[in-house]
Amino acid sequence: MTIEQVFQDKTIKAKGKVSTIGEWLIKKELPVEELLAYAEQQKATDKATCIEAVEYATKKDPAIADESVLEYVTGTLKDEEPRVKWESAKVIGNVAKLFPDQLGKAIPHLLQNAENKGTVVRWATAYALSEILKLKTGNNEKLLPEIEILCEKEEDNGVKKKYLDALKKVKK
Repeated sequence: MTIEQVFQDKTIKAKGKVSTIGEWLIKKELPVEELLAYAEQQKATDKATCIEAVEYATKKDPAIADESVLEYVTGTLKDEEPRVKWESAKVIGNVAKLFPDQLGKAIPHLLQNAENKGTVVRWATAYALSEILKLKTGNNEKLLPEIEILCEKEEDNGVKKKYLDALKKVKK
């Protein structure tokens, strides 16, 4: 079965598509680059599903992501589609520890998405920013005060908790 066949098969629900493609990535049956190239040619919902498959795979095995994956999801943080934004942020959160010195480009986009009206976008963004903060790199000089401000302003408890947990770990 190909990526296209998975997307064309109406009997496979969205989560099924994500897990099928995600497992292919984990088992190295599908190169991540091939999936991302496919994603670029798709409408927003399918593109988001492709990124969600990368998120699924990187949650189980972050090492499947290389710098090109980080670069791709950093770029898609600017996408109009909220689901693309939040799946991209979750991938960054999953792989941040592998690229502590390459997260500088993602941070401004994440900070922008932290102000998004969508709670899920803000939660996923808080997850990514928290994972970056916990790395305790030079980024924290700028990031720490920003996260403290975001935490103060945040009204959703789930999002706020992500920030508070990270702040607690960093200040130990």
